[in-house]
Amino acid sequence: MTSTEAKTLSDQNLFGPFLFARGADTRTVKLAALVVAHEGAEIPELRANGRDVIAPTKLATLFGRSYWRFDFELPKSRTAGYSFGNETYEVCTDLGDDLRIGFVSCNGQEDGDLDRPLEDRNALWADLGHEHAKQPFSLLLHGGDQIYADGVWHCHPDIIAWDKAKRRERMATGFSDVMRDAVLKFYLDHYLAIYGQPQISHMLARVPSLMMWDDHDIFDGWGSHKKWFQGTAVARGMFACAREAFCLMQLGCAPDELPNMVMDRDGKSLAWRVDFPGVTIIAPDLRSERTPDAIMGEHGWRDVPKALETVPDGNRILLMSSVPVIGPRLSLVEMMLHLLPKAQKYEDDLRDQWQSRWHRREWCRFLELIEQVANDHDHEITLLSGEIHVATRGTFETRGKTIHQLVASGISHTAPPVTFARALGLLAWIGDNPLPDRPTKLKPLPERKGTYCAARNYLTLSRDDTNWHANWHLEGIGWTPDLRI
Repeated sequence: MTSTEAKTLSDQNLFGPFLFARGADTRTVKLAALVVAHEGAEIPELRANGRDVIAPTKLATLFGRSYWRFDFELPKSRTAGYSFGNETYEVCTDLGDDLRIGFVSCNGQEDGDLDRPLEDRNALWADLGHEHAKQPFSLLLHGGDQIYADGVWHCHPDIIAWDKAKRRERMATGFSDVMRDAVLKFYLDHYLAIYGQPQISHMLARVPSLMMWDDHDIFDGWGSHKKWFQGTAVARGMFACAREAFCLMQLGCAPDELPNMVMDRDGKSLAWRVDFPGVTIIAPDLRSERTPDAIMGEHGWRDVPKALETVPDGNRILLMSSVPVIGPRLSLVEMMLHLLPKAQKYEDDLRDQWQSRWHRREWCRFLELIEQVANDHDHEITLLSGEIHVATRGTFETRGKTIHQLVASGISHTAPPVTFARALGLLAWIGDNPLPDRPTKLKPLPERKGTYCAARNYLTLSRDDTNWHANWHLEGIGWTPDLRI
């Protein structure tokens, strides 16, 4: 897909509907559908279950486009649906005993993402659509890097010049209105260029999504860069634009009118919790308050423990951590890089991880929280992560329960070399147990040899009565056998 074709795609008259989950009880599912249209254009009619006409709410008008949201409910059914204009979309709203959930992450790549042929870029999205046709998904979880927005550094000459300037000049430069418009427009156009691709839009219209961002939804390494850089007016301004675009395109809301699922009503953290029959999904925000010394921040640590500790009795918890909670021993790598000045440019990549030596105390605190909720409140907890562009799994042996971690990354990011996966496997073999007598361990996928699998992938979670199992679909390899979780 060339940049010219991407521009044409982003100039479509109408985008959507993009469906978002808002929770459910035993009888109904709450949904929101986002539609983006040219300013002043007539919006097609949306009918819930073929009957009720739903009035939309305008969220914003920006750069000649209006962003509209339809809020509605559908009854519990495997064949519920809604119509938008002349098209009808079936939605599996039966979240009862038999439930199927998809999990994806890393929907892009740093360079040349939109230059790839769509049939190659979105091969696994197409496969996910075929799976949905055979056995429908009720939810689609997006674990971070829904877009790769690193091209934002080239969106305007003033941004390019700032990025090349020396430290003193960058610290003294303000974030102008011209910069703001260029950056915000870039983010919004890039979302539409990605969401508008047919293999992706097909799923986003039919399966309710829940999304949490990671660094590439802002730009590479956000929060892990030097403090002086993070504190500049331009960097903070770019983050504010990314946040506005995230609210519109991943939460389906205006930035100052957050949905009830977001815990911090002031929006300093965008962590959220959504309850469904028998399962609660919680996503900490690991970017909004991140600094080189902290991952979650004050508001995250205030709200996430409370959300975990008040989950309805008997509900399984799916805890989405955009970066894996269980990972290899990175302190050795960080020490080696510290001795090699030219390699220190990779420091922010390592600081992104819970396992970084800079975050070890916070990592232990997070593991202790998970252990306490699992055992003291008697919840089964499954950790879901992406970010690392390979598939793997791990376990955390608490003093009571075994916590499973499932990593699926990425659905469209090019797979790394096999040597990269082997190097990670060596670090995993060395091991890292931050809590005494409660080991964390990385393990191969079912019937695979290496700890990490270097293939594009996505994950499915299935509940049969009260039994849960996971399967990875690995590009060029196929499905893994059931993993009982």
